[in-house]
Amino acid sequence: LRLVQPTSGEIYFDGEDVAQMSAGRLRQLRRQAQVIFQDPYTSLDPRQTAGDCIGEPLKIHNLVQGRGEYRDEVARLLETVGLSPHMAGRFPHEFSGGQRQRIGIARALSVRPDFIVCDEPVSALDVSIQGQIINLLQQLQADFNLTYLFISHDLSVVRHVSDRIAVMYLGRIVEIADRDELYEDPLHPYTKALLSAIPIPDPDIEEGRERIPLIGEVPSPLNPPSGCAFHPRCPIAIDQCEGAVPDLQEVKTSHLVSCIRTPGYRTP
Repeated sequence: LRLVQPTSGEIYFDGEDVAQMSAGRLRQLRRQAQVIFQDPYTSLDPRQTAGDCIGEPLKIHNLVQGRGEYRDEVARLLETVGLSPHMAGRFPHEFSGGQRQRIGIARALSVRPDFIVCDEPVSALDVSIQGQIINLLQQLQADFNLTYLFISHDLSVVRHVSDRIAVMYLGRIVEIADRDELYEDPLHPYTKALLSAIPIPDPDIEEGRERIPLIGEVPSPLNPPSGCAFHPRCPIAIDQCEGAVPDLQEVKTSHLVSCIRTPGYRTP
């Protein structure tokens, strides 16, 4: 969405490089794509009421005509995310964290987008509230035919909401696969280590499963290791892993990985 200006690289959305878009085209993009921020406490303007937070995009994009239609649309959006229209006049400090995140979701929905970036949308919430927000997001996805880019470090949440998953390490994608394929047959050693750390409620299964501990500290992304960035911590690394950065290759149908130790991976 170019909330931060890129310093290099390319960002493609629907075949267009977002980094090269004009101001007018970028404005159009922001109707197609929206974002739900991680922290509901800082993503809302404390000087605006809930109604103003939700309604501001309606004015910017000229989606309503007159005060009556504006109030009706704000009320509809509040009801859509499970809040009472009577809450429109309250300020953010009068809401709980879960309610604030619902306001953020309503704001993202206000321009009727096709695509929403969900940036750790439940990580700042109490566990008791996380499930409610996840269920709301899934219901909205079904109701409005939305596509989500869901960013999370919680693997149980990822499994619950995702259709296709990309695993990243130090800013690079190391594996991409459909959800069930990734959880049942992970290929990259980093993915395997992550999944092995998920606790299983059954004590008999938990006791017998293999754990893959990661040694050492995470390197600085400003000065990543040569070759495969994971090799200093990888339990199966060999000398060749310190050479060139492995590219993503499809080693199974719709299953891509960047690891030269993966069976079927083609090295130069």
